Amino acid sequence: MSNILNAEQKGEKNIIEDAINLFSQQIWCWGKDIEKLEGNWLLEIGFERIEPPTERTNCPSIYSLEFQEGQHVILRGFGVFYGHKGHGGIFLPRYKFLPRFTEASTLKHLPWEGKDLAKLATPTDTQQINCTTLMIELIKWIQSYEENIVKQLGIEYRQATLAEWDNGIRTIVPAEDIAREWQLLGIAISKDGLY
Repeated sequence: MSNILNAEQKGEKNIIEDAINLFSQQIWCWGKDIEKLEGNWLLEIGFERIEPPTERTNCPSIYSLEFQEGQHVILRGFGVFYGHKGHGGIFLPRYKFLPRFTEASTLKHLPWEGKDLAKLATPTDTQQINCTTLMIELIKWIQSYEENIVKQLGIEYRQATLAEWDNGIRTIVPAEDIAREWQLLGIAISKDGLY
């Protein structure tokens, strides 16, 4: 039985814990996709790498992708920003899995550090629908990303990535289950909201 499906039967707290584990693992995988021996996978699929300004020398590059109709994603080691014109934007912190919301679909300042996101807040009751929509869209994009990894690079590539992630302490979602876990998480959020 999947982690998310199993957690859904146990309650909301377990779903969020499993989502945090899945999301943290996903961020690790993106980092490894950047370092892929054959070349940076994120650049190959259309991401733009934005180098930090000179005053932010200790920050890694930002990876940004614009797609479809006014949608974009920004990947950071400490979380992900996802914006969609007409719905606003969310920042999903790596270790909380509770979105911070803005009515703007783009960020005024790039998120080099968490403090650059100070104007984002917990969604109000009237913002919940847009926030949930954004969460589901982000999750569907991540699911699609992982399905594409398997199609383009093979399941063995993702298994090798996860072998490095496995330190004997972390919860591991097996490579063959990652896309399905994201799908089940999207279903759980669309059904219950979770926040």
